Amino acid sequence: MRNPARSLALGLLAAATALSLPQTASAHRMWLLPTATTLSGEDPWVDVDAAISNDLFYPDHFPLQLGQVKVTQPDGSEGKLEHPMTGRHRSTFDVHLTQEGTWRIGVSGVNIMGSFKVDGVEKRVGRRPGPPPGAFGPAGGPNGAPGGMPPRGEGRPEGPPPAGGFAGPNGGPAVEAVSIDAIPANATDIKLTESWTRNEIFVTRGKPSTNLLTPTGKGLEFAPITHPDDLVAGQPAKFRFLIDGKPAVGLKLEIIPGGKRYRDAEDGFTATTDAQGVATINWKGAGLYWFTTSAADKNPLDKRATDRRMSYTATVEVQAL
Repeated sequence: MRNPARSLALGLLAAATALSLPQTASAHRMWLLPTATTLSGEDPWVDVDAAISNDLFYPDHFPLQLGQVKVTQPDGSEGKLEHPMTGRHRSTFDVHLTQEGTWRIGVSGVNIMGSFKVDGVEKRVGRRPGPPPGAFGPAGGPNGAPGGMPPRGEGRPEGPPPAGGFAGPNGGPAVEAVSIDAIPANATDIKLTESWTRNEIFVTRGKPSTNLLTPTGKGLEFAPITHPDDLVAGQPAKFRFLIDGKPAVGLKLEIIPGGKRYRDAEDGFTATTDAQGVATINWKGAGLYWFTTSAADKNPLDKRATDRRMSYTATVEVQAL
């Protein structure tokens, strides 16, 4: 007989993996799928599916928790999710495009995780701080909530660590978990990593706008030359990436067309950023594409960490010529 608690735990583990690790061909992937990316008319709406799955755009594993999703209107103010619903394998919601221009919809967050020792005993850091001021634009957290973090149950828990701590290596004894602020002065072997993640879509009513694409100068950012809602098959797109406001040189993008469920092969391809941080992408045809990239360095904004990992993921639509 199926164990609901075990199924939920497995789903949450998958969500944590998808949110905090670089998303590769072998991992579950988090995605947001709009019914359209460019709309017109007097009263346009866009419907969005959101999930974590094995095959792109086919919900077969776990729904994205909607408390994570933030909507930003073209003028930079907070938008809202309407008619939200979370099912067994996917979540859905609508966005009423009441303003002309480009809307940004997605998930973003910063967390710190790692370990340290006290008197030779290993302990884990399991609490997430909020993002640095301005790291993800004026609103900060999901739907304007402070902290910018996924709710408890998505990724590492918010607030106190789980009772008994995290399981030890190879299923061994649990390792005690504490918040980053609880690391004692006599701690040794401190290893903390600051992780930045963003996964999003862009939807435009009428003429595309660019104010939401203005970089903040913090972390790994998407600052495209070709607007993400103005992509056409047969016309190369130029996507620029920055790290702390400077060109992200040699960044590798993994690009996968939708419809994987109906192909024998993934049919993905890659593009690499040049000295200006620009990757030139030659689309394989019209349709939906999911792309992701990641970077690592030793320049965390929170100086209690020594390393930083950053990832950026988006879904875009390429129109027929």
